[in-house]
Amino acid sequence: MTTIYADRVAQLREMMSRNGWDAVVLGGSDPHSSEYPAPGWRQVEWLIGFTAEAGDVVVTEDHVGLWTDSRYFIQAESQLKATSGVLHKTRVPGAVSIPEWLAGKAKVVAIDGICQSVDAVQELGAALGEGGIVVDIPDLLEELWSDRPACPVTPITTLDVECFGGISRDEKLRWLRVWMLEKGYDKMLLSSLDEIAWLLNVRGSDIDYNPLVISYLVVSQDYIRWFVKKPGLYEEDDTDTWDSFEELENDGVQIWSYDEIFSGLSDEGDGVCDGTIFVDPSTLNSHIYNYIEKAFPQGGVICGTSPVILKKAVKTSSEIEHLRQTFIDDGVAMEKFLYWLECEIATGREVSEWEASEKLTSFRAEIPGYRGNSFENISAYGPSGALPHYCMSETDSAVIKPRGLYLVDSGGQYLTGTTDITRTIPMGDCSFLEKEDYTLVLKGMIDLSMAVFPRGTAGCQIDALARMPLWKARRNFGHGTGHGVGYYLCVHEGPQSIRYQYNPQPLLPGMLTSNEPALYREGMHGVRHENLVLCREAGSSEFGDWLDFETMTLCHIDTSAVLAELLDDQEKAWLNSYNERVYRKISPLLSEDAALWLRKKTLPI
Repeated sequence: MTTIYADRVAQLREMMSRNGWDAVVLGGSDPHSSEYPAPGWRQVEWLIGFTAEAGDVVVTEDHVGLWTDSRYFIQAESQLKATSGVLHKTRVPGAVSIPEWLAGKAKVVAIDGICQSVDAVQELGAALGEGGIVVDIPDLLEELWSDRPACPVTPITTLDVECFGGISRDEKLRWLRVWMLEKGYDKMLLSSLDEIAWLLNVRGSDIDYNPLVISYLVVSQDYIRWFVKKPGLYEEDDTDTWDSFEELENDGVQIWSYDEIFSGLSDEGDGVCDGTIFVDPSTLNSHIYNYIEKAFPQGGVICGTSPVILKKAVKTSSEIEHLRQTFIDDGVAMEKFLYWLECEIATGREVSEWEASEKLTSFRAEIPGYRGNSFENISAYGPSGALPHYCMSETDSAVIKPRGLYLVDSGGQYLTGTTDITRTIPMGDCSFLEKEDYTLVLKGMIDLSMAVFPRGTAGCQIDALARMPLWKARRNFGHGTGHGVGYYLCVHEGPQSIRYQYNPQPLLPGMLTSNEPALYREGMHGVRHENLVLCREAGSSEFGDWLDFETMTLCHIDTSAVLAELLDDQEKAWLNSYNERVYRKISPLLSEDAALWLRKKTLPI
């Protein structure tokens, strides 16, 4: 049976034949390497129906291939049926990358250079070798995608430094200019939206779940130019944006149109470029990079890692204090939700995954400063929990039963921080295997929580702490253990991570990182326990300086499914102490009935 996606692939192949392309590569991101692209840049979803946020597609005359990681293997297998596509697994032993796969199979490969990073395109070109051609077709799908959504334009606001405890715009820009001066760079082009938002202290809602504004930023010693979509005809109604523009302009930031990025790279805005410009090829799109290479003198384009990434990853002392209150507020919302859910199930009423998700969002919405969820709620009962990034719908949503495991992964965006928490909840009787999986994952989470390590340690060096209990039982999970979290920014940020793949970035005091080991059994259940942890100083000795983690998330861990004999005394003490801290911090903010319920949930094991 022909599907709409099969028809779209057929149309693309006709375009390929017409233009002499052997293959087309489409990335799953946007011109700014965003995790959640705006609808008009979700090219992979439009073409083949794959709805996850991480996936790249290759189309040849006889092959449709999707490259994605273990979080989406099950989802991909299902959604690829619409195009008879093939799943190519990434981040697994023996994985073959897109450039490696295309080498020897194609000579002329078309890409949408606007939505491919410099690094990705250069790797592709190198793999194709001598005689290989990478053809950059901006908005490659434009002639096929007749109802393509326009680029979003949402209200823009600035942050009050005194309210959120951060660093002023002026201080950030002065720091960056000093860094550029020391390096000898005349200009710097920023394209990563979270870096721009952090540097200018601006927020928007152009991107789902991330409070970002689609834009570019050029910083020189003489000027700062922000290339952003302007509201245009709506300026009279959008007072937030225009007040923000006025504030920025008073601080020396020039407001340019998003489409003026090419002319605005030159000092006079005439397209004539001189001097040097610094860019980050991991986030800058290939199309703009190609222009810059031609516009600037030979040797004028310097590539490297943006210093903004690391700077914003280390939270200030004021931000940390605001975060402490944010985690209390978020914990109250979580406990209200879990109490509500247990009470509803106890009455025998049927509660769907969708209803539970909506209820959790409503509790978060009661918190002052709430600005939306930090990602789409994962509300997954039983077999649904085996999908790491499960997405339910209102019409196709499982009922939560009074038995087995329910996994809920969620978070909020607040003016005072970003949260991300996962709890796996025993809904009643659980099998021995469910309890064993539950406990081993918890054991790994606790062990990482208690870690003490020397300054200079990278996340990849301690990842095994969270996996060892599972490994000893010959079990594992395919995704990373921890990701960086922004401050009222993206819920998934770098540069730090905790995962088995090599990442040399050391963990530094002030970094907020997730701790979320897991286990998934397809068709049965999934288990994931997640807290956010703050890296902090832990003293010194004759062997150097030491660091550890402070657990910031505040929500009880259900002990009813814990096999206590699998935990050692230190792990039990950590669990009991954590639950007691949750009770002390959260119970005074709950109703009397909910507080009594929480007391029972946090009794020592």
